[in-house]
Amino acid sequence: MKEKNNVHLLRSLFLSTFYLSAFTFGGGYVIVTLMKRKFVDELHWIDEDEMLDLVAIAQSAPGAIAVNGAIVVGYKLAGVTGLLTAVLGTVLPPFLILSVISVCYEAFRSMTLIALMLEGMQAGVGAVIASVVWDMGSGITKEKDTVSILVMIAAFAVSMIFNINVIFIILAAGILGFVRTMLRRRRGQV
Repeated sequence: MKEKNNVHLLRSLFLSTFYLSAFTFGGGYVIVTLMKRKFVDELHWIDEDEMLDLVAIAQSAPGAIAVNGAIVVGYKLAGVTGLLTAVLGTVLPPFLILSVISVCYEAFRSMTLIALMLEGMQAGVGAVIASVVWDMGSGITKEKDTVSILVMIAAFAVSMIFNINVIFIILAAGILGFVRTMLRRRRGQV
């Protein structure tokens, strides 16, 4: 019975990641919102706090956010088999789409309709990214942790105003999080 449930979970994981990857345009930040809706809100495989952790790990690890997110979710749900299943489901659609496009590149390049469609999709991508920022930011503000809110505002300001490389911002936030956790443990709060 357990093996049947595991096969069902793996099939569902593959189909979910395949579907998300196949119909997501705009990069990793767009897929984060869709992963949240699918894995947190709809399937309840992970909770919202785990989703925030997943996004942090996916952003700070090298590689595509979609693949890194699939790795974390797949491993959490079904170990190494789940990891491989989720990665396959995530990587297969872009691989197939790019293979077809590369064969027909000359035809696609000159089609005005395709160019206009892609241009229109940019507006939708911007809206989805804004939605990700809103959803993830509101999760932090609901906790009413002043330090986290200040770090979020400071990271945005440093990135936008001073044009500091995001890698340094992520490293600084990671170090700050580590220090805060160690201080809480010392005080017995964790």
